Amino acid sequence: MTTPLIASEQAALLAGIVNGLCTRPLVQFAAESRLDGESLADAVERYEIDYAWQVLGAPRTCEAVVSRLRSELGPAAAEALKPVVAEVLQLAAARQPSDLLMSFDNDLPELIAGLLRAHSEAA
Repeated sequence: MTTPLIASEQAALLAGIVNGLCTRPLVQFAAESRLDGESLADAVERYEIDYAWQVLGAPRTCEAVVSRLRSELGPAAAEALKPVVAEVLQLAAARQPSDLLMSFDNDLPELIAGLLRAHSEAA
């Protein structure tokens, strides 16, 4: 049985996630798209991006992290950590500026799995 994260552990996990995000402000992305001659619709589709708060809060992001944990820690451990993953993703989403973009195609599952693995090894 796993124990819930205490506030300081949750804060450390959240900081690790937020600090590890690969994001771009909308204005920077627009400038890059302009240089490439792409419309916003084309760029969004090609890079599969959305607002960072949306990507972090999306069920598919949570499932991708849990899937990664399943392969690394096993099904039981992954299911036990699913509520922690969902909560910390929602907290991370709430901390994102409204105009910050990120891709669904990123290393977020690996990042979070690594942080949770480090937490479980330290406990």
